Amino acid sequence: MNQTTVLNKINDLNYQGFKEAYLRQIEDTNYHSLSFEERVYNLLDSQELFIHNRKIATNLRASKIKDKQAAVEDIEYLAKRNLDRQSIQALIAMDFIRNHQNIIITGKTGTGKSFLAQALANRAIQDGFKVYYVRVPTLLEDIKISRADGTYTNLLKKYSKFQLLILDDFGISPLSTDDATNLFEIIEDRTQINSTIITSQLPVSQWYEYLNNNTVADAILDRVVHSSHRIKLEGESMRKLKSKIS
Repeated sequence: MNQTTVLNKINDLNYQGFKEAYLRQIEDTNYHSLSFEERVYNLLDSQELFIHNRKIATNLRASKIKDKQAAVEDIEYLAKRNLDRQSIQALIAMDFIRNHQNIIITGKTGTGKSFLAQALANRAIQDGFKVYYVRVPTLLEDIKISRADGTYTNLLKKYSKFQLLILDDFGISPLSTDDATNLFEIIEDRTQINSTIITSQLPVSQWYEYLNNNTVADAILDRVVHSSHRIKLEGESMRKLKSKIS
């Protein structure tokens, strides 16, 4: 049996990672000193890594995250930002997703709310979790359309399946009574099952009034606020700060 026959079989099986490792073993004489078992393990390990990386790439594309370069390593722990490094490091471990907990990030425009949320989301994807990013105004518009065309149930199922949902820009535009109810149904479907990160310019103390529906406000605050890790970003706009540096 020759190498061409082996490569043809690998191609038939579509074992891309295995193939790349097999070609490396052929070309690199350092592999010749390894035992048979070590070489086979290297081939299988390479295939597993290839599948893992392909899954991450697929999940990253499906996540709709805008800033796919946002990384937890780039989080700025400036004193004025009111960011506790130890607390953020605990969140980076992703136990909040495993425990079905939520995160609320508040702060003025430009303080880095969306970046922080997306950095955590990107790390979650690297750790194998399914993530989805959406701005709240976009979500509410999608719900209106789905109710009109009869696909609302499917939309609820879509948002309930993600282990982490990023709801960006909550409170940025006026909310009708129907909007508040629709938002509640998305949150209710995820409560104690999956995790949600909400970013908002509005302080949590103003959410009740903003929701403009006492019953829904009580329900949302009960399900989200009282069981969330809360981060209140302060300080100067990060955009202005970076523009000064550059």
